Amino acid sequence: MRSLLCAAGAAGILLFAAAGPAVADGGGGAEGFTIEDPRITESSGLAASRAHPGVYWTHNDSDDGPYVYAVDGRTGRTVATVTLRGIGDPRDVEAVSVGPDGNVYVGDIGDNLGGTWNHVWIYRFPEPKRLRDQTVTAAQLTVKYDEGPRDAEAMMVHPKTGRVYIASKKKSGGAALYEGPERLSARGTNTFRRIAGIDQWMTDGAFSPDGTRLLLRGYFGAEMYRWEGGHPKDIGSVGVPLQMQGESVTFTPDGRTLLFGSEGKGSQVQPVGLSGDQLPESAKKGDGDGTGKGDPVDGGQGEAGKNRNVLLAAATFGVATVVVLALRRMFRRR
Repeated sequence: MRSLLCAAGAAGILLFAAAGPAVADGGGGAEGFTIEDPRITESSGLAASRAHPGVYWTHNDSDDGPYVYAVDGRTGRTVATVTLRGIGDPRDVEAVSVGPDGNVYVGDIGDNLGGTWNHVWIYRFPEPKRLRDQTVTAAQLTVKYDEGPRDAEAMMVHPKTGRVYIASKKKSGGAALYEGPERLSARGTNTFRRIAGIDQWMTDGAFSPDGTRLLLRGYFGAEMYRWEGGHPKDIGSVGVPLQMQGESVTFTPDGRTLLFGSEGKGSQVQPVGLSGDQLPESAKKGDGDGTGKGDPVDGGQGEAGKNRNVLLAAATFGVATVVVLALRRMFRRR
């Protein structure tokens, strides 16, 4: 049955990919790409490099080791494997983000025990100036929450302030967004404090390059927030591509496009263009109301986008059902 569901899911992904939205030219990777590295089978986080335009950092979920991969958004090939030393064995790595301080932050923040670990970790290392296989020393930062243990998969570093945020998954009382100290310390414990409730089951998140927008995604949906005074203000949903196990998201460097990633061998990173108020402020400059020349075609936002996703979801379900029934008949004949 598992193989049947995988076949159905693959059919759904192909259907959605064929009807994907047009996107702006945001540099390498803006049109999407396929992760070619056979070692990357559980890509669970995605972050656009600040030092190397067109390159995206990713990592496996668990059982891989202290590795972070730099993937070329033009080819989907790994151009550097970074091995982290100075840390313990990663438990459940779920997120990656690049800060304005030139560091890459890796969030070992998942909790496969259902939110019972009394602390989690963030690993921090300087983004390499040269993209090549190398070993770097990373700081291991201990993290706790003011409300007790939480399971989380989304970690974001604000691109202007450098402050780190973590969004928990749903638990009794709902999910929430937590703010770290102004500066994280490698000594002692960094306590993250709840600043907002979030009504969504989140698997990743990302700030826009100018820091004016925050996107939080789940398996089947995503929500865009305007970032005001250090707090999120909901401004509407964003269409998410149908994926086998949607786990990651990042903005392209120009802020006009979101890239959504999924777990699985040879997984696709799929683009969704932004328009209107969901565009970051820097992306709207010079474009009047955000609907002028150079804006992406409907990326799934607003009523049109929502209706489009409903139709695609219904069509995908239909295709998946046909595939499952056909395969069942085939196996019965054997």
